[in-house]
Amino acid sequence: MATILTVFGTGEGQAAKIADSITEEFRARDHEATTVNVAEIDPELDINEFDAVLIGASVHYGRQQKSVRKWVKTNRDVLVRKPNGFFQVSGASGAKNDEGLVEATGYVDKFIDATNWQPDRIALFGGALRFSEYGFLKRALLKFIVRNQEFETDKSGDAELTDWESVVSFAGEFTVFVEERLSEAVEAD
Repeated sequence: MATILTVFGTGEGQAAKIADSITEEFRARDHEATTVNVAEIDPELDINEFDAVLIGASVHYGRQQKSVRKWVKTNRDVLVRKPNGFFQVSGASGAKNDEGLVEATGYVDKFIDATNWQPDRIALFGGALRFSEYGFLKRALLKFIVRNQEFETDKSGDAELTDWESVVSFAGEFTVFVEERLSEAVEAD
């Protein structure tokens, strides 16, 4: 059994939903999982106590949360010594075209450059467009930005772009990666 910490930043709650789903999958695979919103993190939290760390961030206006970037920079030296990963939540990742993938990958590249951290594993997940919750200007701007994208909306006009099967699959792949790295470390001792 591994202890896995997931630290995430979220703007509108979709990254939190994804982090919770990943945590459920970790627990279903008999690992001890802790999930923490970086905005609410206890300064006494010691990441050295965890076997692995997963970081998640959502993208708004082309950037991940400043608090996530700062946390990664502060904890980078510990992160690189453990199995680690990064997941990003964005509208671009939910686009069903190559341009969306290129855009989402560009956000990750900028994050890596800004934090000087190269995650062991990376996943890109589509976010959500909660048009019913936005003010007039934000709604108009986002509708303009996504005007050429195809997505389904619910009765309120909102769209969830997250592929939940991909989320569960990534969580499973991440746990296998962590298990393998931890067993290699035990064998090396």
